[in-house]
Parts: sequence; structure tokens; C-alpha cells
Amino acid sequence: MSTEKKYSRFRTEFKVRPDDIDMFHHVHNSKYFDYVLAARYEQMEQYYGMPMEEFLNQGYGWVVKTAYVDYKRPLGMGDIIIIETGITELNDKGCRVEFKINNKKTTKLCCDGWFDYVLIDTKTGRSAKVTEEMIEKYSI
Repeated sequence: MSTEKKYSRFRTEFKVRPDDIDMFHHVHNSKYFDYVLAARYEQMEQYYGMPMEEFLNQGYGWVVKTAYVDYKRPLGMGDIIIIETGITELNDKGCRVEFKINNKKTTKLCCDGWFDYVLIDTKTGRSAKVTEEMIEKYSI
């Protein structure tokens, strides 16, 4: 029997905008990072009840330590996308968030990957220990 913790996954919808498009007439690779970060920002407030503002008010912030993105198929102007994210690891040093981005119309996977986040003390710029309160709120 596995004792691995299962965390909730959440979905957010966005529409591809004109400024997301590159010279090849599809979404520029850097925009996929923006989509995931924007979805997480929204999900922090909507689902976890501890938005980024609360971290900042406590003197903390999350920074990306490592990011991995596997591009599968392009997105184009006006596509509606579903960004699904979920924590897969959470401890006193940080967390890993996996994601998938699907084209809503075709339901096809456009990219997937993960981000490793580290909690930072905004006064010192150094890593900080994730508190039990934070772990509890994000362990849903």
C-alpha cells in the first residue's frame, strides 16, 4: 500500500491573446510559463485560501528554482486553453507543481511539465522554511 500523499488538482481557463503569438504564428514558448504562473496565482487565492499577497504580507515569496516544459503541439491565436496544476511534493523546503495545458476545443495536450518552487524571505532574499500553516493550507 502506497503512503504517498495525494494533492488536489485545479483547472483554470485562458484565451490566447495577440501578444502571445510569435513570428511563426503560434504561442511563443515563454508564454507557457506565464500561463502556468498566472493559473497558480489565481488558484492560490481561489482554492487554497492563501493568496500570494498573504505570503508577501508575511515577508515571504515563492521563486522558481527549476522548470521543465515538454512541448507537444502548438497553440494559436484565440485558442481557449485549460491549465491544470497540482502540487506533487510539499515540504519545509518548497514544493513541486506539475501542470498540463490542453486546447479546450480539441482536448489535446499541448504541453506538460513541472516547476520546483522555493520559499524566499523577502527581506534577506534567502530561502526560508515553509511553515506548518502553509503546508496545512496547501495540503488539500
